Amino acid sequence: MDHASAAQTTLDSTATPSAKVFVRELADGARVESPFLVRDVARRRKKNGDTFLKLQLGDVTGAVEAVVWEEVDAAAEAAAPGSVVFADGTFSVDPRYGACVTIRSLRPALDGEYDPADLHDGPSSAYGQMVADLRELVVTVQDRDLRGLLERLLSDGSPVWERWKDAPAAKHYHQAYRHGLFEHCLTVARAVSAISATFPGIDRDLAVTGALLHDIGKIEAYAMEGGAIELTDAGKLQAEIPLGYYTVRRAIEDMPGFPPARAEGLLHIILSHHGQLEHGSPVVPCTREATLVHMIDNLGGRLGSFDRLEKGLAGGERWSQFDRALAGPAYFATRGLGEAA
Repeated sequence: MDHASAAQTTLDSTATPSAKVFVRELADGARVESPFLVRDVARRRKKNGDTFLKLQLGDVTGAVEAVVWEEVDAAAEAAAPGSVVFADGTFSVDPRYGACVTIRSLRPALDGEYDPADLHDGPSSAYGQMVADLRELVVTVQDRDLRGLLERLLSDGSPVWERWKDAPAAKHYHQAYRHGLFEHCLTVARAVSAISATFPGIDRDLAVTGALLHDIGKIEAYAMEGGAIELTDAGKLQAEIPLGYYTVRRAIEDMPGFPPARAEGLLHIILSHHGQLEHGSPVVPCTREATLVHMIDNLGGRLGSFDRLEKGLAGGERWSQFDRALAGPAYFATRGLGEAA
C-alpha cells in the first residue's frame, strides 16, 4: 500500500459514498466500497511478529470477517467496536479459511453516508407489540407470588426492566441485537405457556415465570455499545447463569413471605436451563418445568439461528454455509421459488 492509500485509513471528509453493498450480496472477487458496522475487532500477530487487525463487519443482512494488514494502528483507531466505518477492499472466499474482506483502506463513515436501518438488525416484531404481549402474558400468571416477582423485575421503571428490554440475547448466534433478549424470552415463555396445557403435571405459572426470567443474568453478562456486543468482566468471571440466579434470588429475598418451595422451583429452572453441566448449567433439569424451559429455550435459540442465516442469503440461495450453532448448513426450501416460476 502506498502512502496516499494509507492516508485514507484516517478520516477523509471529501469521500463520496457508494451505494450500500450488503453482506449477503458479496461475491467472490468483488470490490467492496461500503459502510459497515464494526461488531468485533482484535489485534493478531503474524509469525514474524508483525501485527494485523481482524474485524467482524456487519449490517442488517449478516456479518463478514475482514483483515487489515497495513496501517494497523490507524485502522484500529477508526474501527472501535460499535462504530460505523467505510471499508474499501476485496471480498474473497478461500476453500480453507472461508469468506473474508481484505481491507485496503478504512475510515470512520461520515454523517449522511449511511442509513442506520441498513446496519442494525432487530426483532421481527415491533417493540411496542412485544411490550403489549409481555404485559398480557404476565397477567395470566395466577400465582400471586410469581406474578408479584415478575411485576417487580419487569414493570416499567424497574432498573432490571430498563436493562432487560434492551439487552441482546447473545453475541453471535441468535438475536444478537437490541431487544434480542426480550424477544427471545418472550418467545420461549409464550411457547412454554402453550405447551403447558398439552402435557399433564406441569405447573404452568412456574414454567412461564421461569421462561421469562431464565436468561436474566445476561443483563450483567453482556454489554452493548452501538451494535457491538461484548462479555463484561462479570460475564467472563461468573457467567450468565450464576448472575441470573443471584438477581432473582435477591429479588425474592426482598419479598417477605415468598414461599420457599416456589423459590426453589424457580431458581432450579434458572440454574438448569442450559441442560447439561458441560454447557454451563451447575445442575441438570430435575423437574417437569425445568425440562420444558430448557427444551424450548434450546429450540428458540436454534430457530433464531435459522433467522440469522436466512437474512444473510443472497437472492435465490437456499443453502447457508456451515454454521457452528446448527452443526451444519441450513436449508430454506421455499427461497427462490418465485424466481424459478
